Order: sequence, then C-alpha cells, then structure tokens
Amino acid sequence: MQTNKLPILFLHGALGATSQFQPLAAGLSEHYEVHQLNFSGHGDVPFSEQGFSIQVFAAEVLSYLENKDLDFVHVFGYSMGGYVAMYLARHYPEKIGRVITLATKYNWNEATAGKEVKQLDPAVIEEKVPAFAKLLAERHTAGNWKTVVSRTAQLIEELGHQALLKPHDYAQIVTPCMLMMGDRDNMVSFQETIEVYKALPLAQFTVLPDTAHPLEKADVPLLAYYIRRFTTQNI
Repeated sequence: MQTNKLPILFLHGALGATSQFQPLAAGLSEHYEVHQLNFSGHGDVPFSEQGFSIQVFAAEVLSYLENKDLDFVHVFGYSMGGYVAMYLARHYPEKIGRVITLATKYNWNEATAGKEVKQLDPAVIEEKVPAFAKLLAERHTAGNWKTVVSRTAQLIEELGHQALLKPHDYAQIVTPCMLMMGDRDNMVSFQETIEVYKALPLAQFTVLPDTAHPLEKADVPLLAYYIRRFTTQNI
C-alpha cells in the first residue's frame, strides 16, 4: 500500500452496494488509496443487530476507519451514502477530510418520505420492474433483497418523521464539502441541494450535465475529475 496516496472512502446509496463503484474506483486508484464498505444488510454483509439506520451506518464507518488505522479520510457519498457522510462530518469532524456528495436527498419530511416509500414495495418492484428485482437479488447476497427494500422504506419513513440533519447542523459543519447533483435528477431537487450548500460554511456546488439520479448514469471520468480537483485544491 502506497502511503503517498490520499485515502478516500466510498459510501453507497440506499439499496446499493460497493460493486456499483467499480468503474469509479478504477478511475481513481492511481491517485487514491480507495476504501469501500457495504453497510450492514447490503451486498455481502448481513443485517446488524444494532438496527438499520443512518446512525448505525455511520457507526459502521467509524469501526471501519478504526480497523484500517485511518485517522483521516476523504469521503465520497452517493445518495444515502452522502447523508451518512454529512452526518459524520457534523458529529465526527476529526475523522473526516473533505466530503463529496452526489445525488443526496437532504430535505426529509413526511411528504418527501412518503413519496419515496411508495416506490419501495417489494411486491410491486417484483411485478412492475422484474429486471430491477433480479438485480437487487444478485446485489444483496447476504440477505433477502425484499427485506433490504422493506427496511429501507422504514428508514426513510423515520427520516420523514425526524430528519437527523437540520439547517443549524449544516451551519456547524467545518469540513469542506462539495455537493454534486445531476441536472436530470428527478429524486433530488436543486432547491434542497442549494439550501444545504448555502448553509455550509465551506462548500461548492457542482451540476453534472445530462445526468439522472442513478449512479450508473454519471459520467465516470467527469466525476473522477471533480473529486480529484476538490480533494487537492486549496480552500
């Protein structure tokens, strides 16, 4: 392991896994010591007895950093992974270098959560989008994909009742952050992203052209360019 490489940690989104980061990891591995972990219940990691929540996932990141002897790491979080990264930056700033989020939904209330929860019915997914159901089954090998979907719906419902990060939390994040979103993202709004961007003391805002919400829709070389630019520039 080359110690002269910057350590960077990738955090996946809801229903996601580290396997989705393969192209990006390949694009950044020359310059970074790339770290990845599956949150419990995702990919090849069984569900945790501690629960299934942003707080539990954040604790798993801290355990990973401790096990790898990482005192400091930059974090790239996609979608829900970005929310976990922000939670860590708010509560454990000494562990986190710079934070880059992509397609992260910040505005959680009962209305926005309800809209997302409606799309997280395993029976409907199996019937209406069988290809996606098959993908989820192949991705989540440690447990039943339907359980992952149901527990994700519960997590989002809880966020809708009680958002973990409020405007005053973002105002207290001292970590430099770059918020990225696609111009064709129909899950995340410009308004909620810009509101968080303005609340953060040290932040940049980047829009990826012709890009929808799914990570697979992002232009990997462009994404790698922005990540590298942000983590190496003087702020």
